[in-house]
Amino acid sequence: MKKILLLIAMFMMVCAASQAQGTRLYGSNRSKGHVEIKGDVAVTQLVQKHVELNERVRTIPGYRIQVASLSGTASKNRAFDMKERLREAFPGVEAYVVFDEPNFKVKVGDFRTRLDAYVFLQRIRNEFPGTIIRDNIYPTQINWDEMVPETEDDI
Repeated sequence: MKKILLLIAMFMMVCAASQAQGTRLYGSNRSKGHVEIKGDVAVTQLVQKHVELNERVRTIPGYRIQVASLSGTASKNRAFDMKERLREAFPGVEAYVVFDEPNFKVKVGDFRTRLDAYVFLQRIRNEFPGTIIRDNIYPTQINWDEMVPETEDDI
């Protein structure tokens, strides 16, 4: 029994000594290491090209409502007439005519979310049946001051 107690005591002393040795080796203020990532140069070049492209192309994802897709005789005139009707009926909402061969498409709105587009779609559905929401990427011609809240209350 005495031998077992002696072995346990020696084992505990060795463990305590090794723990103290580890604290002295590493200390509580370990120096910060340096991480270097090595990779293919082509990956870095592709990432840089991607960043440059995003800086050049100033577009944002959004939604527009397609009111009509017209083709045939006098479709251009009908499209521009419909655009004017939209502008008169809904002032403050921009309307567009896009030529997507062979059709002239009349679109309305610059909506940031699909929900915003859907709410407006419900307003115009009776007057312009057959309207649908289209995904779109359009140039940033947005007044950013209106987008950013000025105070905490605006959030």
